[in-house]
Amino acid sequence: MQKEAIEARITEIETAMVEADFWTDKDKAQTILKEYQDLKVKLEGGDTHDKSDALVSIISGAGGDDAEDFSRIIFDMYSKYVASRGWKSALLSSNENSLGGYRSVSFEVSGAGAYGTLKREAGVHRLVRMSPFNSAGKRQTSFSLVEVLPKIPDAGEMHIPDKDLEIAIARSGGPGGQNVNKRETAVRMTHIPTGVAVHVTSERSQAQNKEKALELIRGKLYKMREADEARQAKGLAMASNSKIEWGSQIRSYVLHPYQLVKDHRTEHERRDVEKVLEGDIQSFIDAEKGLQQ
Repeated sequence: MQKEAIEARITEIETAMVEADFWTDKDKAQTILKEYQDLKVKLEGGDTHDKSDALVSIISGAGGDDAEDFSRIIFDMYSKYVASRGWKSALLSSNENSLGGYRSVSFEVSGAGAYGTLKREAGVHRLVRMSPFNSAGKRQTSFSLVEVLPKIPDAGEMHIPDKDLEIAIARSGGPGGQNVNKRETAVRMTHIPTGVAVHVTSERSQAQNKEKALELIRGKLYKMREADEARQAKGLAMASNSKIEWGSQIRSYVLHPYQLVKDHRTEHERRDVEKVLEGDIQSFIDAEKGLQQ
């Protein structure tokens, strides 16, 4: 919905609210008030879920062992940042290689404003360094994708009926294939209409893992809908899946031949790379926030 249309609808609702019969149908009035509040938020450019908890996934792209190690580095960076904010994090699932890197890792961040803050980290991150996995000591460029989703309640239009879900159960496993326990608790859930799939292994029961998987599905569907609305507003066609590789990065972490962390959206850069990787990323978040205001 364009700004002019939003403003027109807000004016229409405000006019209706002063009418004597507005509260005659209380359910209808509440629905209209909810629409009014959502439209006001849209007009202000805020996200209705900015105060929500966040669901974060890190997925390794081009770069092999280096990319999977980079995903570990990013995971550690965010874990330390989250702790510095006084928020809590909990692992949802991880696919770890034999070298301690992650092919993928997902975790939940609980804290006021977690999604509104961390959504600014979403995108492809790029690392340039001398590879510790290459005997020739060559410089290696690798990529990891950071996905940030809001934790959305199972209500209203975000409720997903059981018929739209396909659920597979397996044993939870740790690094090296060792079983966390004998019971089959790991959950792979697929949203049939869209093909969106998630995997959750962290909890001790099937029921808990199913709930976490549903939260991930709802977050992914919300972001898909948000992206579609943004494209339609710009008159663009549906976007194809972006590749996790050169040319699509939002930020670069260069460790060789010089040291620099640079955000390509804001041009904000820092030379204290180690401090950034230890979780000191607030300046990048603030710079991106300022760009959007």
